[in-house]
Amino acid sequence: MIEAAAFVIAFFFAMNIGASGTAAAMGPAYGSGAIKRKRVAMLLVGACAWLGALAGGEVVRTIGEGILPPTVMQMEVVVIVLAAACFTLFFANLIGIPLSTSEVVVGSLVGAGLAYQALYWQYLLVIVSFWIVIPFAAFFLAFGAGKMIKKYQAHLPFLRGDGKWHKPLTFILIACGCLEAFSAGMNNVANAVGPLVGVGALDVTTAVIAGGFFVALGALLLGGKVLETNGKHITNLSLLQGSTVSFTGGALVIIASIFGLPVPLTQITTAAIVGIGTAENGFVLWQKSVIRRIIKVWIVSPLFALAVSYSLILLFRSQDYYTLVVIVSVFIATVGAISLYRSVRQDKEQTMRDGEGI
Repeated sequence: MIEAAAFVIAFFFAMNIGASGTAAAMGPAYGSGAIKRKRVAMLLVGACAWLGALAGGEVVRTIGEGILPPTVMQMEVVVIVLAAACFTLFFANLIGIPLSTSEVVVGSLVGAGLAYQALYWQYLLVIVSFWIVIPFAAFFLAFGAGKMIKKYQAHLPFLRGDGKWHKPLTFILIACGCLEAFSAGMNNVANAVGPLVGVGALDVTTAVIAGGFFVALGALLLGGKVLETNGKHITNLSLLQGSTVSFTGGALVIIASIFGLPVPLTQITTAAIVGIGTAENGFVLWQKSVIRRIIKVWIVSPLFALAVSYSLILLFRSQDYYTLVVIVSVFIATVGAISLYRSVRQDKEQTMRDGEGI
């Protein structure tokens, strides 16, 4: 029963990763109007994320074996870690905030490690340092590129996508979005299936195939609201600006994935969007309430996941853990069914409003 609960929670978590992480990858293409239909954007994200997951073995090993010692990675602990992370991510998806799945899952693992007083601190510090460095790198790279784009678009109007240049620039933007979705699958699928690999329930190859499938499914069914937030509620992007955001985020995440580092994709993407928007409009962009809300959730979410995981571990160690697992599993299944129903209904309504065309 415990193993079955671990698989159910892991794959539901993978679906929420698809909603929060990979759907945001196509935000620039959707926000700039290169892809007009939300369903088309989510379909492209799902396919590319699954392909990326097949190359994400190094990050899977890091999540499964690089943070907690093997003596701690037991099936009961995996269930609690995944449940804590899944609950945090699900809550963020309900309010439409692009949350970092890496931060949530690592926070849950750290909570378990603190409860058992067993953590690989040295490697954990390396991971956390990259959480800080890479989003700042994305912001400054996008800010610099945004300044150049603004300068050259004033002298070369075709760079704005006018006339015959519209289709080529649209293609470039969509291709860059697919690159970022690929990087999302490469890095983020480990957050759901890595603990299963660490406990020996799955081998790496099977884990990335199955996890990638559910990440893609989550992007299709649950990703609409986060796509809307990242694409249209932060800043409006031109085709060239959107391409810069997606390429910057995708390239940075792929590099991190090669070294097995789980990094916050949505944080990187949003930082790049803010960098482009700041280059275009100045720091007035920072007055938008959605940015302040995203920053607050980024800070609170790993600490919240840590606290939930730590508390559940203590409860598990002192009480009947079978009852605990059943309660958590029923809760996850219930809210998951509600989420799927609401998301499918909202997406159908949005598709009817969007009309035809890409």
